[in-house]
Amino acid sequence: MTAPALILIDIQTGFDSPVWGDRNNPDAEDKAGDLLARWRRAGAPVIHIRHVSTEPGSPLGPATGGTAFKPQVTPVAGEVIFDKSVNSAFIGTGLEAHLRDIGATDLVICGLTTPHCVSTTCRMAANLGFRVSLAHDACAAFTGNANSGWADLPAMTATEIHTSAVSHLHGEFVTAVRAEDARP
Repeated sequence: MTAPALILIDIQTGFDSPVWGDRNNPDAEDKAGDLLARWRRAGAPVIHIRHVSTEPGSPLGPATGGTAFKPQVTPVAGEVIFDKSVNSAFIGTGLEAHLRDIGATDLVICGLTTPHCVSTTCRMAANLGFRVSLAHDACAAFTGNANSGWADLPAMTATEIHTSAVSHLHGEFVTAVRAEDARP
């Protein structure tokens, strides 16, 4: 049986931009780094996902330097990296084929941002038949576009956005776990 594959989603310097608004979980990158160190020690499969935006001026675009991985999760030689430009790490990448090739059936996912690329990737992974654990405290959400006044709804904090996203995923698409409890 293959150890669960660790998938780190979009943990990039572009998320340091103030354009995203307030965020929750300031230790998410450190917890993701702890997961990564655990997977490396075990020799378990590690996959890095990088968002390369096609939107001009995006903080996650190559022109802004926002595609760089944060120091806690910088890939090392031999670790797989897939670049994407949409919410799901499965669209336009070789992620599913790679997971099938290595015999992965179980995944541990973490990253940025909880209600967007993390959620979309988790949902697709589950729909593709993978068993997914979401290391929820190694993820974070931002208030940015959620509180832009597009609807007659009360503004939510980053913690409320994160909690809502995890709550919608847990039990149907993922099992939400603390990063310290996830094992390769």
